[in-house]
Amino acid sequence: MSAVFALSAGLALRLWFYSRIFEVSGDSLVYGGIAKNLMQHGRYALTLASGASFPTLIRLPGYPGFLVACFGVFGMENYAAAAWVQIALGLLTCILLADFARRIVPAGRSAAAAQAALWLAALCPFTAVYEANPLTEGPTLFCIALALWAVVRLLGRPGWRFAIAFTFAVTWAALLRPDGALVGLVLAPALWIGLRRQGAWNARTRRMALACVALALLPFVLWTVRNARVFHVFQPLAPESATDPGDPVYPGWEGWVKTWSLDFATTYTVYWNVPDDELSIDALPERAFDSAEQRARTAALIGEYNGNGYKLTPELDAGFAALAHERRAAHRMRSYVALPLGRVADMWLRPRVENLPIDIDWWVYAHHNAETRFSWFYAGLNALYLLLAIAGLCVRPRLGLAMLAYFVLRSALLTTVAAPEARYTLECFPMLFALGAVAIARIVPARG
Repeated sequence: MSAVFALSAGLALRLWFYSRIFEVSGDSLVYGGIAKNLMQHGRYALTLASGASFPTLIRLPGYPGFLVACFGVFGMENYAAAAWVQIALGLLTCILLADFARRIVPAGRSAAAAQAALWLAALCPFTAVYEANPLTEGPTLFCIALALWAVVRLLGRPGWRFAIAFTFAVTWAALLRPDGALVGLVLAPALWIGLRRQGAWNARTRRMALACVALALLPFVLWTVRNARVFHVFQPLAPESATDPGDPVYPGWEGWVKTWSLDFATTYTVYWNVPDDELSIDALPERAFDSAEQRARTAALIGEYNGNGYKLTPELDAGFAALAHERRAAHRMRSYVALPLGRVADMWLRPRVENLPIDIDWWVYAHHNAETRFSWFYAGLNALYLLLAIAGLCVRPRLGLAMLAYFVLRSALLTTVAAPEARYTLECFPMLFALGAVAIARIVPARG
């Protein structure tokens, strides 16, 4: 009965977000445009406002394929139906995580761990809001939960059913987002080590592993071949710059942003506006300048950018590159350690209110005290999930090292990001739910 209440509460939360926060814009339209071209013209392409289409590789085919399935069943461009499917996947994610948590603790604590994981996952607003919107995060969370569940089942009884489930999970995760490959890179070695320790790494499981590796690699081989034929490049995933071959890139600008960017506020007010929108030097924090002379040079570059129709020319990009080189040379510890770690900390710890109608400067209490209080509540809730997970890791549950490795590798990857967003750590939450449940189960008196 507790499970029914938890899932009902989780459904109500997701329906509330759907009714209040549902939006189709930005990435949703990019993925939807690709899906529409696949259905109508059989081309992996995007369409311009003029009606002309062009092939693309800026997004992996995992989410366009999901939208193709949804549009095929529920109607073209029915993003609402896609959100409903994701809500269903979100509830299934809760169930998978409950069973996973049950299997990584001693038998006497399994029921408590399962219930705790179910409630933690069902009532988490940070994941629920993404599951109620047509974005990649919802299906990615499902894939991670399925991969965790399949691994622990394989360690219990190796079989084709769970092996195929694991293969599907890690493959679709990587096809949804390039960083989705991390879950396979972490869990596959953990599975291999576990099977060897149990004496279950034999001829049968080796054959099973080879077949699953071949199945997992096949979509990426086809994707790589397609990109080589269409664009004459080697691209097995998606480019870090999210641009097609021949599109302009701005390494100087990116490098300069990394010398001062620290939080989502600057991502929102500066990074997303360039190019194609006005940039004001007043939007930059003081840490963007090391001297009055450097501020003047920066102001000159910004003035030239604004006067050039908001275009980053190669000359302007070179100017930002020179500034970035100067700042890195003068402050290596800041550039290569303090700022990257600070951005990762921002992605882990800041209130996850980016999808809510809350001002970017939520911390200015005098401007909007209700929003400030709500944001601090969200920050506290986020911290609670993190603290519970840390406590769960200290108990040393089954697969705990693999989950810790995922956190470390994902955080290391995020040190390379110029513009931090809290959603980049959202993929860690399925493991946070399970570890938090382990900690809670430790407090509950054991049975049997």
